[in-house]
Amino acid sequence: MRSAFMVIAASATLLAGCAGVGGASNDSGGGNAGTAGSAPSGTLKIMGFGGEDEVAQARVNAFKQAYPGVKVSNAKGDFDAQQFLTALASGNPPDLVYMDRNLVGTYAKKGAVVPLEDCISQQKIDTSQYREAAMRSVTLGNKVYGIPEFYVVTTNLVDAKSLKAAGLSPSDIQTKDWQALKATSDKLFKKNGNKIGRIGFDPKLPEYFPLWATANGATIIKEDGAPNLNDPKAVEALDFAISLINDQGGWTAFKSFRDSFDIFGEKNPLSAGSVVAFPMENWYVNVLRDFIPKGLQLDSTPFTDHDGKPVSMVGGSAWAIPKGSKNPTAACAWAKTLTDKATWMKAADARIAKVKKDNSFFTGLFTANKPADEAIKAKYLTNVPDAGFKRAIDNLYATLDTATALNPSPAGAEIDAAWHSAVTRALGGQPAQQALDQAQKEAEAAFTKANGNG
Repeated sequence: MRSAFMVIAASATLLAGCAGVGGASNDSGGGNAGTAGSAPSGTLKIMGFGGEDEVAQARVNAFKQAYPGVKVSNAKGDFDAQQFLTALASGNPPDLVYMDRNLVGTYAKKGAVVPLEDCISQQKIDTSQYREAAMRSVTLGNKVYGIPEFYVVTTNLVDAKSLKAAGLSPSDIQTKDWQALKATSDKLFKKNGNKIGRIGFDPKLPEYFPLWATANGATIIKEDGAPNLNDPKAVEALDFAISLINDQGGWTAFKSFRDSFDIFGEKNPLSAGSVVAFPMENWYVNVLRDFIPKGLQLDSTPFTDHDGKPVSMVGGSAWAIPKGSKNPTAACAWAKTLTDKATWMKAADARIAKVKKDNSFFTGLFTANKPADEAIKAKYLTNVPDAGFKRAIDNLYATLDTATALNPSPAGAEIDAAWHSAVTRALGGQPAQQALDQAQKEAEAAFTKANGNG
């Protein structure tokens, strides 16, 4: 599972190397995955998949039981763009790669990963089972280039103990009225001398810029994949989010304080009272569950737009088959097996077994497979004994059908890198308008080049 403040981006420098492995586009040639008709066998080389926890291991075991003739070789670890491109350039790519869905469009356009129409047909993969936002992220030019896996959504998590001590209620943690949020954050912010003692509301920049922009009505990547980073509503959103940080000591002090957090330990920011509230991804609720006996009092409110409608950006990874895969048949079988309903139910069984062993409770399992999610929720999410955790879980589930993903783009990785850099510059003092104007120029150049016009 990825870390809380992880930034997923690939640099344009690395992506430039793709020209040597696939040319301008895979829309005309370059092959299709799963063209072999034989049963899966041989060795399956996987890149980018950690696969350490019980949810992953249950699904890996399901594949091995279904296909005992396949030897799985998994170089455990997160996706590494340099490693991937080096393997492609050397003519020895993995058979299957696990990458962030935001990157799929870029690698598809470069010809680094291949379309999956044959794979989907031969394995009889029902793509309608996957949530629309997840499928859209892995589709470019009406061709599917990835099979989506987890479905990462966001809600506000709150340290109820600090909130109550400040004389405020959970309803004060809201994103509908930004000026009211600013006033609340100011009330909750604490200084110890010249140092920050507590953050009131953390807007989670730079990584949550798309969430703020979307909540303000901006679409930072257009439907055709073109960047729209300096949309006036995106600039306004960035200005506001940065103002929350500037009101709480400024970026240098704020970042230094935040970097000191042990987000996975007993002194995580919500348990330690270091942050009163922030938007956060669903997996973190499962992490926090272990700290209830140590005094954590969690609460939650929805992250909404100005009309009060819940807003969440969708994240998550996908399985893609690189150009030159030597075992696309096994790769396709793996992608299907690890993301189908029956396998997800086995994963939920494994999670429940661990929950019972730990004398704890189930916090949900959020996948891109809608029927699987509904079945898991109905079967297992029946008793959440802690009211604050229940509100957090309910808020997360409430976003699943309305959460949106950034539109796919042939320059997705470069656009991602451009806005990350822009937000970082703006946090350092560059005006938001100027930072996003520069990012837009960089992203437009990458988009033009990706489409073969530059």
